Amino acid sequence: MGNALVPELAVTDWQASRAFYCNLIGFTVLYERPEEGFSFLTLDQAELMIDQIGLGRTFAVDGAPLERPLGRGLNLQIRVPDVRTILPRLEAAGVPLYLPLEEKWYRRDTRETGNRQFAVADPDGYLLRLYEDLGER
Repeated sequence: MGNALVPELAVTDWQASRAFYCNLIGFTVLYERPEEGFSFLTLDQAELMIDQIGLGRTFAVDGAPLERPLGRGLNLQIRVPDVRTILPRLEAAGVPLYLPLEEKWYRRDTRETGNRQFAVADPDGYLLRLYEDLGER
């Protein structure tokens, strides 16, 4: 049984998105349906689905065009083992960062939890905030 929440992103080019998520970010394909332009991807405990617009079933809101950047107002926070291993792959591919690498502490009640994180847009403009857990203080 998978996670209780698994986002499915409508993408314009399933193969380009799969290459981005697998080759640059580090996801692997758990299963896919190429005839629908669909892949179910995993990275440690993170799960994500990508689905090409117009091939399988596309979830869209009537009157709301699917145009880049997709997912406006949303960023997906994804925990990874080490953010620093991803950065060289993105740089080599010429993919700019939306938010540079930082260490950020967030208040949680009387404690703080730390993230080493950066943000990047995928090929369709979905924002990904990739982070590694720095613990609490």
